[in-house]
Amino acid sequence: MPRPNFAQIKSYAEFSRHYWYREELQQICKQLGISSAGMKTELCHNIEEYFKGNRIVGSQPKRRIKPSDSPLSLNSGLIDCGFTFGPRFREFFAEQTVVKNFKFNVDMVATVKKVKEDNDKSFTLGDLLDIYYGKKTYAKYDNSALQWNRFVKEFCTDPKTAQFPNKLKIAAILWSEVRNSTQEKIYTPDLLTEFADKIRI
Repeated sequence: MPRPNFAQIKSYAEFSRHYWYREELQQICKQLGISSAGMKTELCHNIEEYFKGNRIVGSQPKRRIKPSDSPLSLNSGLIDCGFTFGPRFREFFAEQTVVKNFKFNVDMVATVKKVKEDNDKSFTLGDLLDIYYGKKTYAKYDNSALQWNRFVKEFCTDPKTAQFPNKLKIAAILWSEVRNSTQEKIYTPDLLTEFADKIRI
């Protein structure tokens, strides 16, 4: 069954049975006059609240805080010290973790974004270190954004797809069918049979 237009959808349960790109969710939020900022998870939450009769509107842009040159410590407030993902803070976390080429993980990135959106001045660099070690959770990375990548990877590693000279094209056709349906957004070999007429080479 093809995905209906948003205007035809009458409930959040019906809405959530379909796959939506982030850009589509932003457009829907703009049309509804609700906040269109954030990751897919946040946009879906705003739409869910809309169906419940609650309108989440965008907040005023926050003033950028100039990074402070004062020494960093685990007690430094993330907002007050002007946290960025630049070299100064990478070096600080490299010292704390004893990891020479320190890299911020995706949950740290999601957390920093959320802390700044919430203007949570109580959140410290020590809290962010706990996020790195998995001791705390504040905001999780939106893994749904990776569904297409995961789909393609699983498609390409399936021995049954070796017959296709242009794997990406075939994967895109199958993804289009899965994305616009209510079935789980994953690749399975059964899709090759189910949509054989669409991928005939």
